[in-house]
Amino acid sequence: MSTETDNNENIGTIPQSPVFIHNQYLKDMSFENPNAPSILQHKDGAPELDMNIMIDTTRLEHDEHEHFYEVVLTVNAVAKRGDKTMFIAEIKYAAAVSISGLEEKQHHPILFVEVPRMIFPYTRMILSNATQSGSFIPLHMAMVDFRAMYLKRFGDQMAANKEAAEKA
Repeated sequence: MSTETDNNENIGTIPQSPVFIHNQYLKDMSFENPNAPSILQHKDGAPELDMNIMIDTTRLEHDEHEHFYEVVLTVNAVAKRGDKTMFIAEIKYAAAVSISGLEEKQHHPILFVEVPRMIFPYTRMILSNATQSGSFIPLHMAMVDFRAMYLKRFGDQMAANKEAAEKA
């Protein structure tokens, strides 16, 4: 009969993730229902939704971790029916993370792609709950391709850095 230790040895080498999430937290939240209750009574026409997603990172001082960061995922959503605003929502959901075992130049894509990917489901749930609490159908955001967002935001900068490195 094998023990748990024997079973773990048979798994092979599983690399430890370089990212450790120390805390996740709702940093800020705002939900406005400016035209209630009249907007809730009239359901003529499909609503228009404008949504924006932003990611910000800040390096923080920490006694135990050299590479310690806060990553903030901000989602803004505005729904309108005609010229009337149905709701305005802003969620800032954050994570305090440390990165180990990687060169510092490799931190950037992890902070702007991997960490947002990990905390996105919580942000999505909070937004869904807020819209439902505002007496609307829960807003279920589709999955977000944070890698594509990263390439769109920093692609030109990465290409310029690569070109400069090749010339040097």
